[in-house]
Amino acid sequence: MTVETTRPIVQIDIVSDVVCPWCIVGFLQLDRALAQTGALARLRWHPFELNPGMGPEGQDLRAHIMEKYGSTAEQSQTARARLTAIGAELGFAFNFSDDSRIVNTFRAHQLLDWAEGQGRQHPLKMALFAAYFSEGRDVSDDEVLIKAVTAAGLDPEAARSALASGAHVDRVREKEAFWTSRGISGVPSMVFGGKYLLTGAQGVENYAQVIGRCLTEAA
Repeated sequence: MTVETTRPIVQIDIVSDVVCPWCIVGFLQLDRALAQTGALARLRWHPFELNPGMGPEGQDLRAHIMEKYGSTAEQSQTARARLTAIGAELGFAFNFSDDSRIVNTFRAHQLLDWAEGQGRQHPLKMALFAAYFSEGRDVSDDEVLIKAVTAAGLDPEAARSALASGAHVDRVREKEAFWTSRGISGVPSMVFGGKYLLTGAQGVENYAQVIGRCLTEAA
């Protein structure tokens, strides 16, 4: 007689922005932790804007970092080199350049909200990370967004309609307000099983530890 067992699924809510380098680093570390533990996960991405007041023209990334965080040019360059090395180790290409810019991500979040209803939110999130960090694209530009939509296997015309309708504007604002009201002020922030919060890219072992705890509690 064969006895079937059901493996528990860990719910992981990830609050992030598509122009946050540590968000893709944190996810890739999480992905390795899931592989290491053999756990199944249900991922949900939630919106957070690092720079909600950023204008459509964006801002030079190095100048932005110096202005917002007080970093010197040397510190900024060191941080870029560190991120590039970490990304390479995780199989992700950070291609920073002197032309790199920080941009507004509100329309990207609207499309991610739409894509969730299509069952393709995660592929779109990955496509947006690649477009911004690996390809140096402006993810506030509608044509760049539509290319990411296509890369994620979604209907580009339906995506254009979703943006044009404004149907996801209030939904994104409500989701942002929800997480902010619960104390989320930085990203990535990951909530495991609805109860364990880890903020920042915490590394494979830390993610594996909390995943293991969730699995033990679900057993």
